[in-house]
Amino acid sequence: MTRADAIDRVRQHFHSGGFLAELGRRVAYRTESQSGGRAKELRAYLEEDMRPALAELDFTSRLVESPSGKSPFLIAEHHESASLPTVLTYGHGDVVDGMEGEWRDGLDPWETTAIGDRVYGRGTADNKGQHSINIAALRAVREARGGRLGFNAKFILEMGEEIGSPDLNKVCADHRDELKADLFVGSDGPRLSAVRPTIFLGCRGGMRFHLDLNLRDGGHHSGNWGGVLANPATILANAIASLVDGHGRLRLEVMKPPRLSNQIRAALADVKVEPSADEPALSENWGEDGLSAAERLYAWNTLEVLAMSAGNIDKPANAIPGQARAVLQLRFVVGTEIDKVLEAVRVHLRDNGFPMVAVTATQSFAASRAEIDSPWIKWAAHSIAHTTGKAPAVLPNFGGSLPNDVFAGTLGLPTIWLPHSYPGCSQHAPDEHILLSVTEEALGIMAGLFWDLGELARPL
Repeated sequence: MTRADAIDRVRQHFHSGGFLAELGRRVAYRTESQSGGRAKELRAYLEEDMRPALAELDFTSRLVESPSGKSPFLIAEHHESASLPTVLTYGHGDVVDGMEGEWRDGLDPWETTAIGDRVYGRGTADNKGQHSINIAALRAVREARGGRLGFNAKFILEMGEEIGSPDLNKVCADHRDELKADLFVGSDGPRLSAVRPTIFLGCRGGMRFHLDLNLRDGGHHSGNWGGVLANPATILANAIASLVDGHGRLRLEVMKPPRLSNQIRAALADVKVEPSADEPALSENWGEDGLSAAERLYAWNTLEVLAMSAGNIDKPANAIPGQARAVLQLRFVVGTEIDKVLEAVRVHLRDNGFPMVAVTATQSFAASRAEIDSPWIKWAAHSIAHTTGKAPAVLPNFGGSLPNDVFAGTLGLPTIWLPHSYPGCSQHAPDEHILLSVTEEALGIMAGLFWDLGELARPL
C-alpha cells in the first residue's frame, strides 16, 4: 500500500464515526486535575483506555507513579529495529474544571456533541482530541504497512499538565534512557488559524506573580477618611502602571527580550494573525511599537494583569478598602533574563515610591525553542505541504506555555509541535470544542507525517 492509502484509511475512520466514538469515550472520563478529588478517574484514563488502545498497536506500556504522589504517567513503546528512527510523542489526559451549567444550551461537558462543524466537550481540544488524532494516524499507517510502522515509537502521557506538569521533568530525567529518541513530535495548543496548518518550535515561558498591599484591617468611610487615608487600590493601580503602560507596552527593561533577529523576523514575515468571525478582533495600538501582530504574539514578551481585587465589586461600600491584590503574568520568549525579573520588580517598585507592595512569584514555566533551520523542521513542513497542498506556518514558538523545555532540554531532542485545534476553541472555558474540518485535515497530516517517517532509512 501507499502513503495515499494510509491517509485514506484514517479519513475513512473519521467519516465512519469511529474517531468521534473514541473521542467521546475519552471525554467521558472526568479527569479534572485542578480541583482535586479525581485520582481514580485520572488513573482510570490511563489504565482503562490508553493502555488497551496502544496495546492494539503493539505498544508495551506501564504506569509510572509520580514522585510527589500526584497523578501517574504512562510510558509506552513500540520497537521494530534499532536501525530505524525513533519518535517520542506526548499527550495529557487531564483537563480543567468541567464548568457544568455554564455551557451553551445546557450541553454536558462530559459528552461529545456535534453541532455544525463543531464537536463540544471538555478535552476535545485540550488535549484528548489531539493525542487521539495522533493515535488514530499511527493505527492507519500500521494497517497500511501490513502491521508495521517502519519506525520505532514511544509515548509519554501525563495527567497533571493543567496543574503545571509538576513531575514531568523529574520523571523524564529518571527515565531518560527509556525515553531516548531521535525526534519529539507533540500536539497541543492551537494552530495559527483554522485554515492554516502550523508547526511551532517551542513555547513562550510564563511567570506568574502576586502584588499584595495590606495597609489596614477593614474599610473606612470615604466621607470621614477620604483625603487622609492612603487607598491601596489607587497605589496598586499606579504600581502596575509603572510596569506596563496603558497600551500594553513593557516599561521595565529586564522584562523585555533581546532584539528580534533577522531569522525570527523572516520566519514570521508571512504569518498573519487574522481572527475568525467568532474570535475577538485585534486591538488597535496595543503592544510593543514597531512589531507586527505575529511578532508581538510569537516573538515578544507581554505583561498581563490576570486579576485584581479591592473591596467588593458587586456590592461596593462607601469605604476606602484596607487591602488590594493583583495577579500578573509575564509571558516571555527565549533569551529573557527571567531569573532577574522578580528582584528587579521589587527594586523598581521600591525606587518608584511603592515599597509597601509585596511581590511574590507563584508559578513559572520555562521558555524554549528548537532551531529554525533544523532539517527535521524542513522535513515536517514538506510532509504537511505534500498532504494538504498548503505551506504550513512555522512559528518560532507557541504563544502560550507548554513543557517543551523538558523534551528539548532534559531529553535533548529536536522538537516539533503540530497543533490540531484553533484559537477560537474555548479551551479552559465553557463550550470547548474542536472543528470537524480541522480534525479531518489533522488526521491526514499526521498519517502522512508518520508514513514519511517510516520511509526514512535513518534519522535525519
